[in-house]
Amino acid sequence: MSAQDPPTGAPPASPADLGEHVRWAWDLPLLELGEVVVTPGKLVLAGLVLLVAWLLSALFRRGLARIERQSQDANRRAVVYAVGRIVHYLLLALGVMLALEFVGVPASRFAVLAGALGVGLGFGLQAIFNNFVSGIILLFERSLKVGDFVELESGVHGEVRDIQIRATRIVTNDNLDILVPNSEFVSGRVVNWTHRDVSRRLRVPFGVAYGSDKERVKQAALEAAAEVPFTLALDGPRAPQVWLVGFGESSLDFELVVWLTAEATKRPGAVRAAYNWALETALGRHGLEIPFPQRDLHIRSWPRGEDMAKPETLPKLSARQREELSRNDALADAISDLPEEPASPSDQEAPER
Repeated sequence: MSAQDPPTGAPPASPADLGEHVRWAWDLPLLELGEVVVTPGKLVLAGLVLLVAWLLSALFRRGLARIERQSQDANRRAVVYAVGRIVHYLLLALGVMLALEFVGVPASRFAVLAGALGVGLGFGLQAIFNNFVSGIILLFERSLKVGDFVELESGVHGEVRDIQIRATRIVTNDNLDILVPNSEFVSGRVVNWTHRDVSRRLRVPFGVAYGSDKERVKQAALEAAAEVPFTLALDGPRAPQVWLVGFGESSLDFELVVWLTAEATKRPGAVRAAYNWALETALGRHGLEIPFPQRDLHIRSWPRGEDMAKPETLPKLSARQREELSRNDALADAISDLPEEPASPSDQEAPER
């Protein structure tokens, strides 16, 4: 028997030394697939190669995680995370290829393996492969990154915490972990609330009784917006606005339009409830009634509640206050992006001679 051929049969009854016995166990054939002979030694070497690849990936990702924690730029953190995931996959793929080489499967045999894998994909691994490719697309395209607050077509919404090889982990505001297949982010409709800008605009609908002073309604709503700490700004281009949006069966329908801070963007339910609470308090303070559907004669006595102010006791709005509050915010917002029209020749002053 040559030195390269694996030994067969039982170990020597009286081995000359321990090394000969170990060599016999190391080269003992376990499985033969054509020209490929699998031995314990080859399996150990293949396992060590996979372990080294995994350790290198872990060390590399740990270094990137330290850089990610020190960075304050959200886009830079997203790039670091994507690079870490891609390098992790590449190192594992390289480790698998080297492990197969140590086992005895040459690179030329990978074509056969790829054909078998294709058959497997056609029968049962198609969904898994689709999710894997979708995850790679998400990492390269950067349309979705860790820290984004998203809402899926299925109604699931929460913060992206991790993009794995098969699924993406989303944590809701109720601290529930939801694993969403990566293909759903690629093929479905996804609302990313923090993709371009962390601030967003919230519309809080409310109604008041017919005959209410709309300037006083606007003042009450602006006071409510100022009382909620989630309001981004109280003046400037992103100041709160009050829109009269419709005439309902029993009420004048308004909307309080506010820009939210970055922290409030990820808690839509609690933020909307906070504005509703402040609106009810402010409307009652100004003697404005939130109506209910009326189908018959309703007789009531004044005042309706302890916090409902009487009309004669309300502070009077000055002419200047009414002029400031009478501005149509919806009209101003609608025409803010329109280009200015050039002055006509007739409007221009004739040149002096």
